Amino acid sequence: MKLQFLAGKYSRDVNEAKQSGNDGQTVDFRIAKLNQVWEKAQRMQMSPVRHAELHSDLKIQEKDELLWKKLKVEGLDENGEKEAQLRRNFNVILAKYGMDGKRDARSLESNSLKDHEAKEGDVFEDPRLDKLWNKAQGSGKFTNEELHNLKKEFQHHKDKIHEYNILMDTVSRTEEIHKNVISPLEGDTKEHKLHQKHSDLKNKMRDLNQGFERLRKISHEGFTEDSEFREPRVIELWEAAKRANLSKDELESLKEELHHFETKVEKHSHYQEQLELSHQKMQHVETLGDEEHLKRTQDKYNTLAERTREMGYKMKKHMQDLSNKISRQGLEHNEL
Repeated sequence: MKLQFLAGKYSRDVNEAKQSGNDGQTVDFRIAKLNQVWEKAQRMQMSPVRHAELHSDLKIQEKDELLWKKLKVEGLDENGEKEAQLRRNFNVILAKYGMDGKRDARSLESNSLKDHEAKEGDVFEDPRLDKLWNKAQGSGKFTNEELHNLKKEFQHHKDKIHEYNILMDTVSRTEEIHKNVISPLEGDTKEHKLHQKHSDLKNKMRDLNQGFERLRKISHEGFTEDSEFREPRVIELWEAAKRANLSKDELESLKEELHHFETKVEKHSHYQEQLELSHQKMQHVETLGDEEHLKRTQDKYNTLAERTREMGYKMKKHMQDLSNKISRQGLEHNEL
C-alpha cells in the first residue's frame, strides 16, 4: 500500500467535504488513510481508553509520515528503508486494534511450554510471567504498593510480548507477499532470518529478554533501595540509558528529564481512569431520560476524551524523543 499524503487524491476539496460531513466536525488527520482508520474505529466496539490510545498512535504515525515526506523530497530515503518501516508501523497499528481484517491469532505464547493450560493464578497469559508473578506474590518480599508497581511492570512486559508477536507476524507476512515465497522458512530459522534483516524486530527481542531478566531479578531479590522510577515505560528508558555507555553528567541530566516524563505518564494514566469513569456515568445518565443532563454529561465526556488523546500523543512523542536521544548518545560514545 502506497503512503498517501495531503497531495494527490486527498485534496483540499476532499478535506472540505469531510469538514462539512454529517456531524459537522473537521477531520482529525491530514492523511486520508489515517482518517479512514479513525472513522472505522468510531463504528467499532472499543473501550474509551483504547479509542483514545488509537488516536494517539495515529497522531504519532501522522507526524512520522509527514516528516518522511520532507525527507523524501530532500532525497534522504533513497533506499526506501524509512518508507518500509512506516508501512510496517501502520500495519502494526491496524493489527494492534483488531482492524487488519483478521482474527487475532497472535496469542501470548512463550517459545517454551506452549502446551501450558490456563489455570487459576494465570494472570498474564504467559507461563514464564505467571510463574514469576506467583513466586513474587508468595515471597513476602513486597509491600502492597510494591506489588502494585511490580504488577504494572509485568503487564507492560505482557503488552510488549504482544506487540512483538504482531510485528513478527506483520513482517513475516510482508516478506512472503513481496517475495512470493513458495515454501517459507519454518520456525526458529525463519525468525532468525527476519531478525538479521529487520533491526526493529531484533531490538524488540533484545528489549524483551532484558525486560524479562529485570523482572526475574526483582521477583527473586525484591526492589533495591535506589529504585529511581515507578512507571514501567520510564524504567525501561532508564535501564536502556544505563546500558548506553553515557557519561555521568549525561545520565544525571537524563534522570532529571525522566522524572519529568514520569509525571507526564502518571498524569495521563489518571486521565485514562477519569475517562473510563466519565463513560460509565454517561451510560448511567442515558438511562434516566433527562436530555439536558445527558447533554451536559456528554460534553464533559467529549472534552475529557479529547484531553486524554492530546496527552497520550504528547506522552508518546516525548517517549519517542527520549528513546532516540538515548540511542543517539549511546552511539556517539561507542564511536569515540
